[in-house]
Amino acid sequence: YRVWVSEIMLQQTQVATVIPYFERFMARFADLPTLASADLDDVLALWSGLGYYARARNLHAAARICVEEFGGKLPDSAEALSELPGIGASTANAIVSQAQDIPAVVLDGNVRRVMSRHAGIEGWYGRKPVAESLWSAAASRLPGKRGADYTQAIMDLGATLCTARNPGCDACPVRSDCVARAEGRVAELPSPKPRTRVTERDIYMLIARREDGAVLLERRPPSGIWGGLWCLPEGENVETLARDAGLDPQSCSELPPLSHRLTHLALTIHPRLAHAGDVATGVREGTQQQWFGRADWPELGLPRPVARLLQTHIGDQ
Repeated sequence: YRVWVSEIMLQQTQVATVIPYFERFMARFADLPTLASADLDDVLALWSGLGYYARARNLHAAARICVEEFGGKLPDSAEALSELPGIGASTANAIVSQAQDIPAVVLDGNVRRVMSRHAGIEGWYGRKPVAESLWSAAASRLPGKRGADYTQAIMDLGATLCTARNPGCDACPVRSDCVARAEGRVAELPSPKPRTRVTERDIYMLIARREDGAVLLERRPPSGIWGGLWCLPEGENVETLARDAGLDPQSCSELPPLSHRLTHLALTIHPRLAHAGDVATGVREGTQQQWFGRADWPELGLPRPVARLLQTHIGDQ
């Protein structure tokens, strides 16, 4: 269970960032049945700030499946694990190899870099032929035993020596037959990901505050940006925001904009503050709206920019 949670958290996230989140998560959800019985809001609250929130939703969904179908435990085989939400072939193998000491192919970012250089494999790993070549290279290098030690060692090799920048080739234990080193191509491999087109988008968020200090939040749809998290009401313009909340646009005070970068999206958030009183809020289709007091915020799954806006403009008021 601990291996599974750590592997999911470490997807696209550095170890130093994950450690405090992992420790808090384990303290709250000590075993799989505890996670399965928890509300999704509680899971998302502990994930808040870690990003890629689909990981948390999949973790929670997979835990419930394990309770229903596997007696409250993770299945033993990599094949069965890979059928659970959020677990691909590499993650399933990582769980099996470390939990059961079975040699299995693991291809996290560090291992992909090692394999690309050691075998001299060109091309971005997101392309199927390249991914298949990397998998084949990793499979051909598996030992016959000590799967847990090998999995940890090959990941650590990439994390500590075969690094993206300034790799320690002279200290590498497999430097003698490394293709990239022999051909002087260490700096070229692995091939970089094609440039991602970043879309710029302006959105407006409403900070509607009641006299008792409660703020209006709405749960976002399960998919998309910040899926399933509690967020400030959002619109493409002030008029839409005000109309949905039953407010006069002129009653909304303009606040300084906030920039927030996602993988494919550069957001400029334009917050508007409204003292709601007895606001008659309109609930848009597919959303849930609810008032939350200051003491409730730590228990919610809030996107980082929303938490920043609330802390900056509401704080302890």
